[in-house]
Order: sequence, then structure tokens, then C-alpha cells
Amino acid sequence: MMALAQTDPFRAISNFLSSPALKMAGEIILLFIVVVWLALVYWTYADASRRGALRLVWLVVAIVFPFVGTLVYLIVRPPEYVLDSRERELELAVLERELRSRVLLCPNCQAMVERDYLVCPECSWQLKKPCMRCERPLDLDWKICPYCGVNQNSGKIEY
Repeated sequence: MMALAQTDPFRAISNFLSSPALKMAGEIILLFIVVVWLALVYWTYADASRRGALRLVWLVVAIVFPFVGTLVYLIVRPPEYVLDSRERELELAVLERELRSRVLLCPNCQAMVERDYLVCPECSWQLKKPCMRCERPLDLDWKICPYCGVNQNSGKIEY
């Protein structure tokens, strides 16, 4: 009868389940799950802050719904960081400014004209006048050609 008690599978399972090693392993696993959950809560809050989302709302969602809250946030979060968006907007503003400085518009009809056009091709508005000597385009109010130095009123070289 003694040998039967020692080989009883229920008693062996009961002894194994009540062993301190199993309790410690369970507590370590539980601690690991809690640490991962807290790390996900922190990551959700930090990422929502960087992306301009409602960080406090996502913090509460990640705390109240462990693991699932972070998964939902990953699905619906904004696609880019706020700083990346601002940087892109600044780059576009700089490019637009450069483009505006390179493009000239006719003062009469606002059509695009080149720097060396004498007349607007759209409305025939006089944009510049040709030099008397070298025939390069000059602004209408220039009295001396900067290219050849001829006075536009007298036709004499001034330099």
C-alpha cells in the first residue's frame, strides 16, 4: 500500500503545484507581464506626444485596456511626427519663396515673363527698353547701361 501512495499521480501533481519554485516562477512571469504593460503605457504616451495626438486620452486607454489599448493606438495614430510635419512645411515655404523670387510677373496682367523680355507676350506691356548701343534689356528708369556704359539720353559713353 505504501508503494501505491508514492506513485499516486494526483499527489505528485499536488506536490508540484504547491512547490515554492512554481510559485516563484509564476510571480516572475506576472512581474514580467506588468513591466511590459507599463513599458507599453509609457511608449504610447511618449509616441502620442511626439505625433501630436491626444496623449492623455491614449494614456488612459493604454492603462485601462492593457495591451489592446496600445494595439488600437498603433492602428489609429497619426502617420508622422509633429516635428517632421513642421520641417516639411518650412522646406515648402523656403521653396515657394525661392520660386517667387525667380519668377517675374508682368505688372499689367500678372503673366509670367523672363528677365530679359522687353515686352510682355500676353498684353504687350513694355517691361524694359533696349540699350541704344548694345541692345541689352534695361529697366525703364535706368539712365546709363550697366553693360556698355552708354548714357541712354545722349548716346555718349559715361564711364
